[in-house]
Amino acid sequence: MILSCNKINKSFGEKDILKDVSFHLNDNEKAAIIGANGAGKSTLFKIILGEVGADSGEVVFAKDSTLGCISQTQNLESENGIYDELFGTNTALLELEHRIEKLHREIEAESLKNGESDELKKLYEEYERCNTEFDRINGYAYRSEVTGVLKGLGFREDEFDKKINTLSGGQKTRVALGKLLLMKPDLIMLDEPTNHLDMNSIAWLETYLANYKGAVLVIAHDRYFLDKVVTKVVEIENCKATCYLGNYTQFAEKKAEVRKAQLKAYLNQQRDIKHQEAVIEKLKSFNREKSIKRAESREKMLDKVERLEKPVEIDDEMKISFHASTVSGNDVLTVKGLSKAYGREQLFSDLDFEIKRGERVAIIGNNGTGKTTILKIINGLVRADRGEIKLGAKVSIAYYDQEHHVLNPENSPFEEISDAHPLMDNTDIRNLLAAFLFTGDEVFTPIKLLSGGEHGRVSLAKLMLSEANLLILDEPTNHLDITSKEILENALNSYEGTVLYVSHDRYFINKTATRILDLTEKKLIPYIGNYDYYLEHKDVVEKAFLRGTLTGDGQKTDSESLKTESDNKLDWKAQKEEQARLRKKQNEIARLEKEIAKLEEEGSFIDRELENPAYFTDHVKLGELTKKKNETEEKIIALMDEWEQVSASEE
Repeated sequence: MILSCNKINKSFGEKDILKDVSFHLNDNEKAAIIGANGAGKSTLFKIILGEVGADSGEVVFAKDSTLGCISQTQNLESENGIYDELFGTNTALLELEHRIEKLHREIEAESLKNGESDELKKLYEEYERCNTEFDRINGYAYRSEVTGVLKGLGFREDEFDKKINTLSGGQKTRVALGKLLLMKPDLIMLDEPTNHLDMNSIAWLETYLANYKGAVLVIAHDRYFLDKVVTKVVEIENCKATCYLGNYTQFAEKKAEVRKAQLKAYLNQQRDIKHQEAVIEKLKSFNREKSIKRAESREKMLDKVERLEKPVEIDDEMKISFHASTVSGNDVLTVKGLSKAYGREQLFSDLDFEIKRGERVAIIGNNGTGKTTILKIINGLVRADRGEIKLGAKVSIAYYDQEHHVLNPENSPFEEISDAHPLMDNTDIRNLLAAFLFTGDEVFTPIKLLSGGEHGRVSLAKLMLSEANLLILDEPTNHLDITSKEILENALNSYEGTVLYVSHDRYFINKTATRILDLTEKKLIPYIGNYDYYLEHKDVVEKAFLRGTLTGDGQKTDSESLKTESDNKLDWKAQKEEQARLRKKQNEIARLEKEIAKLEEEGSFIDRELENPAYFTDHVKLGELTKKKNETEEKIIALMDEWEQVSASEE
């Protein structure tokens, strides 16, 4: 067991946050702490880290265990480049590398000064010991590991030399995450680790953490991430913690079963109690000594019954429902030849797509590809370089901006609603805001003082009142807790209008999207299905699109349409087998490249040794080095042949 939390209690003033919270984390276990915003997740994290003291209870770590947390390093200030910052994380390896370099210089100096000497022999012996240790701690492969982590977290090689002090907050967070992963502590604690990561980076992090040889404890609202990584869920609800084995989906199923069983037991007990109370009342009404004694006996038995608490109804959820005041035509939005560049950076070019009435279309893609820009162009907030945007008949748009620029920061939530809808009376406005969890004086708090999640709730309230038939949403689930995301999903799935949105939330996309547009290689590649469909068909569809055999609306070109559907699509089972084969191939290529890099570094080191003047007359040493050099070259050639065979295998 790596971590044990026993009966943790915490209050702020009169408000209880945590009550008798207990759970444990085993070695190598992956667990998540989940709960609604304000449930106490971050407070529990801080108590575990020792940043906040508990009122009572204890946190116990395994003896000599190491702990790593993103909050310990995320405020990076450094003149180092990104690569050097991560490489310097392994101080022991770095010091050993510097020692090896220093010994090499000392050997050269000693051999030139004194030739063969006892001091030179000592230097050689230490040099050999250091190299053996360097190899043991994976020193030769460490640079490749650093490169792999940086690329996995979304940094390009041409960004590796960027100075830390010039990076954005999100980039610094990714650097901090990379440093933490390379430290390889026994327990990693992460608070919303998928923030600031694009989909490819999140997928890489999921694989990394799921296979991490240590324990992981995360706070996350990304349900897809939780499904892929964790095997235990600790839910904080009503100040108490409940543990469930399994990933998020299994947790949700088990929780529903538990709540159903609790409610059934409570209702059954209440029925029995009411029945007993009715019998007691009836016995007393007879007003006879015998019946009164029987009534008193039943009362004593009833008093001894341990009353079950009624399962807490969730009454602090948003109430969202979207309605369109008019029905649009079937053709809602047509985009042709859309292009946009900022300076020399071309975001996208010649985008073509159409959206029909009733569709829920998700635009996905890596950070910086221009997804939000597309939405802003459609809404007239950014001018396109080229292209045509045509709205269909009777189309009315409502826009949800992830940065909430549509909100006046000086307004309160009450003023924001009343300004947009002057015919609403005060009671209706207050009732609406209460549905979005703004009550009492909160409705008069200036928006500039609200949290990101509260900004989102005000924007959603305005969106609900718009009665538009085309909703355009930019990252609508940002800052929402899991319960609120599920409520939004249900509202969008019940909406009779059309939805176009940008999101990184794969679970949300999977639940709501009827079609996906993947912005990649400066083009939009269409997928007629949800996120699971996208994953299953990505390789086939992307190749077809880039070959020009698939159009922007997901239809085949005339030449391609001559082929049957079975000629062009793999069935589900074949898709799965193909994906497994490709993953195996990619893993094998990565392994071979790692081994080749290690051998090339060893070869370079031997070359430097062969150039060492100290060995010019040492035929034995030269022979050993030459033999080792030849063996290394033969291994590299063999691995390169294997690499070419694997790389050239049929796609």
